[in-house]
Amino acid sequence: MSLDTSSNRPAAGTASGVGDGTPLVSIRHVSKRFGNGTLAVRDVHLDLASGEFVSLLGPSGCGKSTLLRMIAGLAAPSEGSIDWPAEAGGKPGEGRGLGFVFQDPTLMPWADTLSNVMLPLKLRHVPLDEARDRAAEMLALVGLKGFEKSYPRELSGGMKMRVSIARALVLRPKILLMDEPFAALDEITRHRLNDDLLGLWWKERFTAVFVTHSVFESVYLSQRIVVMAARPGRVMADLDVSAPYPRDELFRTSGDYARLCRLASGKLKEAIGS
Repeated sequence: MSLDTSSNRPAAGTASGVGDGTPLVSIRHVSKRFGNGTLAVRDVHLDLASGEFVSLLGPSGCGKSTLLRMIAGLAAPSEGSIDWPAEAGGKPGEGRGLGFVFQDPTLMPWADTLSNVMLPLKLRHVPLDEARDRAAEMLALVGLKGFEKSYPRELSGGMKMRVSIARALVLRPKILLMDEPFAALDEITRHRLNDDLLGLWWKERFTAVFVTHSVFESVYLSQRIVVMAARPGRVMADLDVSAPYPRDELFRTSGDYARLCRLASGKLKEAIGS
């Protein structure tokens, strides 16, 4: 379903004209039942295309985070499959350049900012000088140049999340998975990080999958919004947000944005009531 029919936005899967339409990830009739018998996710069927920005929108308990963890290979489906057609034969996390940003920054408190961002490179045995340069470059990209020697206790919540994003992006992943990374932040900081995230996505051309409870955030960020219902988690709508990029404060205060938010909110209400 389309929330808008503007032709100004790049086609889904080809952000800024990048990508050939081949799905990066194919989720085929995936269900997840936990050991206690709880069916968390039921029969999810989705394609995630190269370069697109997708939000998973739904209430608490609808399986958004569980689905994200299965895409990352941190949990296995009970039924169905999660395949990577563009890189046949691999398993989740094997050479695919996958980054994950959790709800909390999960930084090492004893390490400075630069060392936190360097960690994935060290684990890949990247030479120290190269790792240091790449981490410094990524910190500059997320607006933290000059804070390389700061420790997590010296950073604000928004700055800690920037470090977490820099760490996830330092390996130049093809797909960035984000599990409500801005939920605990104040509105001003959240808006600023939304803008910065879109700038990074536009520049780096990764596929973004963003979990959120916020209709407003999902409409502002996304090309597609996958609306999920709870108990068990399942897809109720796959919405095409055809608004042009780049998006900024003028879009956030526009009539088009308000209209798109109303339409998405209506779909979410239907999902909650289903």
